[in-house]
Amino acid sequence: MANPGNVAGGYKATLNNPNVSDEAKEHAQEMLDSGDFESAPSSSKHDDSMKNTGNVIGGYKATLNNPNVSDEAKEHAKEKLDELGA
Repeated sequence: MANPGNVAGGYKATLNNPNVSDEAKEHAQEMLDSGDFESAPSSSKHDDSMKNTGNVIGGYKATLNNPNVSDEAKEHAKEKLDELGA
């Protein structure tokens, strides 16, 4: 099954493409309005149980040292590191 986010992106692109017929744009809008494609299982949903804990910890540590990250994000990273015992 296709990734629902990619499907939605394709429909959105159809709406903005000047080379697409009005009929195709109407169909794309109907599909976006119905949201039927969103009910499919998605691998993009967060499932921490399948992530490599070492990589997760490394990502949070990188967040703490990144000057372009907001204070809220750094605080969240600190909380997650505490939860993970790192």
